[in-house]
Amino acid sequence: MSSPIYPCLWFDGNAKSAAEFYCSVFKNSKITTDTPMVVMFEVNGYKLMGLNGGPHFKFNEAVSLVVNCDSQEEIDCYWEKLTSDGGEESMCGWLKDKFGFSWQIIPSGLGELMSDPGRAQRIMAEVMQMKKLDMGKIMSA
Repeated sequence: MSSPIYPCLWFDGNAKSAAEFYCSVFKNSKITTDTPMVVMFEVNGYKLMGLNGGPHFKFNEAVSLVVNCDSQEEIDCYWEKLTSDGGEESMCGWLKDKFGFSWQIIPSGLGELMSDPGRAQRIMAEVMQMKKLDMGKIMSA
């Protein structure tokens, strides 16, 4: 394969607005191609395509992007930016941005912590009570 695989996000005519928003949220991001139908952009070097496909399909939680955060400050920052201007908080570190796209904002080491059989249930019990994840509570579980 000569090119990496990348996701295509279906928008109802506002792909450029979405790409501009995502590029403002994440450092080292840019729009690389902008046509009336397709907007190509990179988020921290990760390639995405926004398609102005019309009103036929809507985002749902079956697809999300995961943001691994190294600190509570990062979690707070991404949570605030992605839920701003009409975004919605959900449970367990999930949210929808103002375009209806789902994100998971999680601590980088969560998977490793969850692999510890002695702590996994306690950690999951804490996470299930949270919207935005609290690293302090997770680490002490």
